[in-house]
Amino acid sequence: MNPREVAALLAYVVRLDPRMNVEDQGAAEDRLAQWCDLLSDVPAQAHGWDAAQIARGYIARNPYRIQPSDISRPWHAHKADVLNRRHVGTFEPTAHPEIDPDDETGDAYVAALRAERRAIATGQQAPTTHRALTAGPMAAQVRRRLAELGTYMPPSVADTLADYRPHRARREQLARAGAPDPLNIPCPYKHCRADRNAPCRDHRGNTRTPHPTRKDHATAAHYAQEPAA
Repeated sequence: MNPREVAALLAYVVRLDPRMNVEDQGAAEDRLAQWCDLLSDVPAQAHGWDAAQIARGYIARNPYRIQPSDISRPWHAHKADVLNRRHVGTFEPTAHPEIDPDDETGDAYVAALRAERRAIATGQQAPTTHRALTAGPMAAQVRRRLAELGTYMPPSVADTLADYRPHRARREQLARAGAPDPLNIPCPYKHCRADRNAPCRDHRGNTRTPHPTRKDHATAAHYAQEPAA
């Protein structure tokens, strides 16, 4: 948010909770500067996000005076949810005519992917949801990917067990949607270097969601080998 948007949000907060009113001009300016600093990377509005509604919800549910962190924390949780759960990374090459399909380096794909992820992370673009593939040239590739994962049980059983095998279920979901699977390639992040089909790990050795670099390279590789329509 820019200073004008933060000032408008503070005015709305004061209207909902008069305790937030500050009479001293110097104190009011200091508070505005603090809120501007802490909310500089939080949008006022984005896809599925409204800072004013977050503030209203907090004031309605809590007896304590709202702090800027009570808005920034939900935003970062919302952004992580969009990027890691709701946005599946499906990349539509036809939306990027500037990319040369014969570019074997994949650099243009990676640059476009990163720009798209930034737009989604900042709320400028809605996340891409799953798109089921039941026919066409990608259907055979979907079946091949599922076979590589080892589809040894009926889909109804797999769906029932999904909550008990989330990582496998996630990979099958990506395969069925024809979406890139980061675990199809080794992780290029120098502090991870997880092997193909192995999950990424953090600095403590715990499994974590795939590193952004791995997602970018996997998506570039996926669409570079996608058969022409």
